[in-house]
Amino acid sequence: MTTIATLALMAATALQSPAPASGLTFTPPASWQPRPAASTMRVAEFVVPKAAGDAEDAELVVYFFGGSGGSVDANIDRWVGQMEQPASAPATPRRDALTVHGLKVTTVDVAGTYIAEVRPGAAERHNKPGFRLRAAVIETARGPYYIKMTGPAKTMAAADADFKAFVASLAYR
Repeated sequence: MTTIATLALMAATALQSPAPASGLTFTPPASWQPRPAASTMRVAEFVVPKAAGDAEDAELVVYFFGGSGGSVDANIDRWVGQMEQPASAPATPRRDALTVHGLKVTTVDVAGTYIAEVRPGAAERHNKPGFRLRAAVIETARGPYYIKMTGPAKTMAAADADFKAFVASLAYR
């Protein structure tokens, strides 16, 4: 039996065409490399190639928690909390609400030191200064989907147009 995540990876890898994700479809940029989903809650995962001068790639994950996963505001607040800010010059998260192919999408963009849990529930945390987080909540009839992209600031800036195009490609069938 082929899973939705497998279909999404096959479509993204073979065709670079819209990838199905349990009703949500999207078109990943050709430069993003699909990788196997690390859990059943991850619909699709992509490696975003690092920019010159950055030590690591960025990653983008599409999540679906079966119709649960918290409110838009709770998720935005949690993601912003994963980016530590210097007390002297805290960054102001940029939050936008838009409609994409009839879907209500709320995005957030924030820079700082990435301090999220290494794994859900783990005491160990990342400590990655100079990172940026871009995320989105997509409201659908089946429940919300979540997109989270994290990586070094240069890489994230280089992938800005690709992220916007990815979000603009979102549709629900």
